[in-house]
Amino acid sequence: MPNPLYDALFSPGRESDRTFLITANGETIRYRDFHALASRQANVLVKAGLEPGDRLAVQVEKTPEALAVYAACVMAGIVLLPLNTAYTMTEIDYFISDSGARVVVCDPGMADGLKQRDITVLTLDAAGMGTLSERAERELPTFSVVERGGEDLAALLYTSGTTGRSKGAMLSHANLLSNAKTLAELWRFQSDDVLLHALPIFHTHGLFVACNVTLMAQAAMIFLPKFDLSSMLQLIPKATVLMGVPTFYTRLLADKRFTRDLVSHMRLFVSGSAPLLAETHVDFEARTAHRILERYGMTETNMSVSNPYDGERRPGTVGFPLPNVELLITDPDTGVVLPAGQTGMIEVRGPNVFKGYWGMPEKTKAELRDNGFFITGDIGRVDEDGYVHIVGRAKDLIISGGLNIYPREIEALLDEQPGVLESAVIGVPHPDFGEAVLAFVVPKPGHEPDLAAITKVSSENLARFKQPRELIILAELPRNTMGKVQKSLLRATYNDRFG
Repeated sequence: MPNPLYDALFSPGRESDRTFLITANGETIRYRDFHALASRQANVLVKAGLEPGDRLAVQVEKTPEALAVYAACVMAGIVLLPLNTAYTMTEIDYFISDSGARVVVCDPGMADGLKQRDITVLTLDAAGMGTLSERAERELPTFSVVERGGEDLAALLYTSGTTGRSKGAMLSHANLLSNAKTLAELWRFQSDDVLLHALPIFHTHGLFVACNVTLMAQAAMIFLPKFDLSSMLQLIPKATVLMGVPTFYTRLLADKRFTRDLVSHMRLFVSGSAPLLAETHVDFEARTAHRILERYGMTETNMSVSNPYDGERRPGTVGFPLPNVELLITDPDTGVVLPAGQTGMIEVRGPNVFKGYWGMPEKTKAELRDNGFFITGDIGRVDEDGYVHIVGRAKDLIISGGLNIYPREIEALLDEQPGVLESAVIGVPHPDFGEAVLAFVVPKPGHEPDLAAITKVSSENLARFKQPRELIILAELPRNTMGKVQKSLLRATYNDRFG
């Protein structure tokens, strides 16, 4: 039966004996072995009661078995809902409830808490072991692949909203396939490439860019559980491509072992998920003679813009719209298209753009125009040579270590704490993570907030990357004449808080 995404990425094909994954301990997994693993898992998921179109929530550590769950979902027509491993039970409850997921794959340590909910629980630990693997071992290594069309959903990825309520971005089979084909061709991926993969696989960058492009080219990946500087330096000589967030590159540059000779064989360095400082771009070239290829995208659009493989990769820009992707700069208030060179809202249209927000037709209509253009919320401009510049973020977004954080979610929690009248959360520069979360609380009259208790509540209810690096008590928040909190003044005052 036709299933174009499966055919392009996971069908065993004639290259089935090629190496696909190389683990941190040197174990190799061939394409055909990975396909068999995914087939076994697909049989387990179907027997667990999942049907085409059902959602599967997955919150597990990065392993080959975890990646195979993605392939199993494509085979069975199941909608993958990958969740950040840092999310708390409170956050997971919302995602499961909102998505209507009927089955969850989680770490064994989370199983007891989830079993109290009305949901089927399968487990998978950091070694790839658990009830999912145990059941998969008893299944046949073959599966009758389900027919899927381009408009059928492949994944549901939640992205935070400025109101504090996370939104489920609906990504179709056609969205993922079009982006994989375009990027594999644009970035010249070949079957002899080896990608050094240290990104998480609950995120668009690590899962749908890095993995899909590798699969499209029938290339190989060195599959690390996470970024570890010593491991990266040891394994770079065995790779040809590295995809990372800016933090990867600043940490590599800070180590004297990272030399031009070490990377002389490398073909490509790609950066995304957060803005790459022009200074980092220049320093990297001076050290290695390689120019990082920066690109731009988001959960709702996959990748939309990329610096060229051939030609100038210009520092401070994200390059040109991808083939078949249209990009407009519009007036943020009126939506009118602005003349070339002017700064405004970035809007994009193309086969990469998502289908809308799960269960939120009004939010979809507000951000996805009837003509297909998605209002990104990012402010930018296109220069005289056609390069796209990201100027800022219209939505009050913080990007820390490549992960999106919306202040309103944190502020809502802080405002509920004893003794707190109101709060404000901002992002300030951080030498390692790009930005860090800084929170301010204003006491109720006659009260003194317990900062230690607030920190504890934050750790229990917020993923670690969202938790404020510091809490500061202020007598009042700066406001303009209309009563709006002026976070720009807070940023100006505390811009150097973390050096």
